[in-house]
Amino acid sequence: MTTTHTLQQVLQHLHAGRWNAAHDLVQHDGSLLAAWLHGILHVQEGDLEDAENWYDRAGRHFRSRGTLAEEIAAFEAALASSPSLDVE
Repeated sequence: MTTTHTLQQVLQHLHAGRWNAAHDLVQHDGSLLAAWLHGILHVQEGDLEDAENWYDRAGRHFRSRGTLAEEIAAFEAALASSPSLDVE
């Protein structure tokens, strides 16, 4: 399965309110985009300490992030514009 496909599945779970399923799936992806999305999930859960850790892993600035909706939209745009992220 490709990283892009996995992250799209995580987003589907997130939008459907299946946060546990989203979290379980994103943990198995080691990409920078997955780290960012993992951080977003922790923001959504209110676990800001873990969220900051995942933002750091993704190379993103946690303290200057947008709202949850803005972060999800920015993530979706980044995922859509990223080159193929196929992982063997």
